[in-house]
Amino acid sequence: MTVQEILAYVKQHPSGKVKVAVADIDGVLRGKYIAAEKFASIVEGRIGFCDVTFGWDMGDVAYDNVKFTGWHTGYPDALVKLDLSTFRKIPWENEVPFFLGDFVNENEVPAYTCPRQLLRKVLAETEQQGFLPYFSQEFEWFNFAETPGSAHQKGFHQLTPLTPGMFGYSILRSSLKNDYMTDLFDLLCKFGIPIEGLHTETGPGVYEAAIKYAPVLQAADQAVLFKTAVKEIAYQHGIMATFMAKFSENLPGCSGHIHQSLWDKDSKDNLFYEETDPDKMSELMKSYIAGQLYCLPHLLPMIAPTVNSYKRLVEGAWAPTTLTWGIDNRTVALRALPGNKKATRLETRVVGSDTNPYLALSACLAAGLYGIKHQLKLTQPATQDNGYQELSYGVLPHNLHEATQLMKHSAVAKELFGTDFVDHFTLTREWEWKQYAKAVTDWELKRYFEII
Repeated sequence: MTVQEILAYVKQHPSGKVKVAVADIDGVLRGKYIAAEKFASIVEGRIGFCDVTFGWDMGDVAYDNVKFTGWHTGYPDALVKLDLSTFRKIPWENEVPFFLGDFVNENEVPAYTCPRQLLRKVLAETEQQGFLPYFSQEFEWFNFAETPGSAHQKGFHQLTPLTPGMFGYSILRSSLKNDYMTDLFDLLCKFGIPIEGLHTETGPGVYEAAIKYAPVLQAADQAVLFKTAVKEIAYQHGIMATFMAKFSENLPGCSGHIHQSLWDKDSKDNLFYEETDPDKMSELMKSYIAGQLYCLPHLLPMIAPTVNSYKRLVEGAWAPTTLTWGIDNRTVALRALPGNKKATRLETRVVGSDTNPYLALSACLAAGLYGIKHQLKLTQPATQDNGYQELSYGVLPHNLHEATQLMKHSAVAKELFGTDFVDHFTLTREWEWKQYAKAVTDWELKRYFEII
């Protein structure tokens, strides 16, 4: 739609309001409603948004260790430029108009703390090399027959799953609570998040959705909006959805696998495909894979950003633990899927459902490009069998603290994303680890309360 058509829609909408949002460092959407009249005055300008968005954690507790903002700056307003190409109508809110925005300064220089701006930067570098990246992210998540109130009253224990038992790809279970599943499929598509597949996964009340591939920035927008949209649609049905990477030690974790390929600038040729190669993989794709294998330990907090992320990355739980790749092998970190001209792609399986899609897609793309730029050769052989037992090429860091320290001191990370971003982001991860380290857990109470 043109600017004039968008303005006309906003003006004519009976609600008299617009919903706008930005993604914080954790990928949580922060937003507000603004009056239609206000929107008309800033549609091609900028809107003020408190910069505490990048000065607190997901629990709204202010960081005491970052430079970007804090009590030392007084938490002033930052500027957000709305991206009109993200215009959507929210079908479960009477078609209220919705937009995403980017943080900029008064000269429209991107804010180094803004995840969407980071992906824009990586995309620009990709396009300069003559490539057009197509990505998509798929998600698994648990659904519970709970409300925020009931979940808090229960202390997030003994929650009632939407459906019982372990029943992946179940035609039977998908008919239970089918009104919710139907709304997910239909309303997400109407909201500009095209769903290619939706099914039950193994675990009580677990669903999985595959989002249709798109140019990388659009793919990230779709992924960010998917997570919040699912939660909002779930609310309508008296359901709570969680995208924790590992909800229970006794159940599989929830993935956020990223599928990726590079195309020519006209979107005609998939540059990962090579007809004459025995595996149908181009040298470009092999260098891309080599880049990810090399860079993964330097960037892991961007695709495993929480304490909980690392409880998913354990042996035998459908999530990788080693720096491995293979062809259609689900035990490795990088699963190559060569086949035909259209579908040849790489799946990064380290990524969990708890990621900030802007950061996760930035990490995958930048790491792959690193391999291409440095002409890395894929000398590491494809893992043919159990990737968990292939320890020859290294293992992933075991927790958020270990991963953060590697990234904090990594010249590779700073080369790819800039010192300002790396410093800010790793400080936020150190904060996250500190909050965890001082908490007394149920495990400690059960283990030590009586016996010690």
